[in-house]
Amino acid sequence: MDPIALWDCMSSPSCVVTQGAAGLISGFTLFLVAAGLTLIFGVLNFVNFVHGAFYMFGAYFAYTAYGLTGSYLLAVLTGAIGVGILGALFEIGFVKRLYEADHLLQILVCYAFILIFDDVVSWIWGVEFLAMGMPDAFRMPPLFIFGGVVPPFYIVLIATAAAIAILMALVLRYTRYGKIIRALASNADMISALGINTRLIYISVFALGTLLAGTAGALAAPVRSLSSGMGFTILIESFIVTVIGGMGSVAGALVSALLIGLVRSFGSVGFPLFAEGLIFILMIAVLILRPQGLFGRSIREA
Repeated sequence: MDPIALWDCMSSPSCVVTQGAAGLISGFTLFLVAAGLTLIFGVLNFVNFVHGAFYMFGAYFAYTAYGLTGSYLLAVLTGAIGVGILGALFEIGFVKRLYEADHLLQILVCYAFILIFDDVVSWIWGVEFLAMGMPDAFRMPPLFIFGGVVPPFYIVLIATAAAIAILMALVLRYTRYGKIIRALASNADMISALGINTRLIYISVFALGTLLAGTAGALAAPVRSLSSGMGFTILIESFIVTVIGGMGSVAGALVSALLIGLVRSFGSVGFPLFAEGLIFILMIAVLILRPQGLFGRSIREA
């Protein structure tokens, strides 16, 4: 524990830039996963405990596509679309039978699939740690901003995740599909009575949520070690994001994910052995002061 080191970092522009960039890349990646998780819960009322496995598949799909094509763009698209299709099939085959089930049963079934998917990954790609490596297009000297070191890949990853966040906000706010999704979350029976095929909406929402997780895994694959079970850690962090931001709130997921990323990044400077503990302290503080989360609605408001 060295709070003086943290103070020195906060007073140094170069350290702020370096740690801030690391925090943003972690936060935006976490947002993409958590946004899909909170979208599925907010609209479908389904606790998708297997969500981290879709992040894992996104990384492995991207790894395979990159090895075949050498194109990082095709790798990301393969990871995102491939996981979106996998999510749609998973919803059709299993999830649709669990919407009316108790949340505990949903979690238990999803946990079983976590173990199954981890074994599938081990069977197909092996049990060894894999690494995509940095794409050739990003193998260049880092940028120096106020003396801080920022790899070009970080800028691309942050910009891409930010663009996806803005696109999500526009789609949910201004498109007919987004309005249907928001209405479905409030009153599914009314949407069905209006002649809208709610089954297709359910499938599309689940596929969109898993696509976001796959996108996060594919985008982060060059800077992450790939292994079966890699999705479990980010799953726990995603649930922390949804709790802090408010269950069902995409805006809350964005704010809380960035907050967690920055707390972890700067916390590792002053509290290297307790950086993860700071995140849980943050969650506890939010739950005490605002149990519904930063952007969640209270029971009275709901």
